Amino acid sequence: MNISNPEKPTPEKVAREELGPDEILCSYCPAKCCRYFALPLETPETFEDFEFIRWYILHERATAFTEDGDWYLLVHTKCRHLGPDNRCTAYETRPKICRDYSMENCEYDDDWTYEHYFETANQVSEYVEAVLQKPGQDIRSQCPADLP
Repeated sequence: MNISNPEKPTPEKVAREELGPDEILCSYCPAKCCRYFALPLETPETFEDFEFIRWYILHERATAFTEDGDWYLLVHTKCRHLGPDNRCTAYETRPKICRDYSMENCEYDDDWTYEHYFETANQVSEYVEAVLQKPGQDIRSQCPADLP
């Protein structure tokens, strides 16, 4: 199914090396790169640092992850210029970060696995307990009930 247009099926995924000479990868891609942005975070070291990450994740469509020891805030949101065919509708005026992106370094084959991936504030709390808590020390704040 095509995520951006359920009426139009997404072409079957093909391997890069199977592309014909006049084909481009974007024709087969679900446009992962246009459905999120990630911002680097300072590596959390204290309970307060982790509280900020818990707060970020309490916002809709926000998660956090680590990759190669670096921390990132990941916001799952679609670019407003992503068209129904998973192509950029502002291609000629797209930002530099998009211009620097190429089919050679795109996420088409990426399996999206991370060292650590946090989707809920409770996951962050459990991680903090495992990493920062000293024997006999209770650092967990009262957790409110999850939102519906």
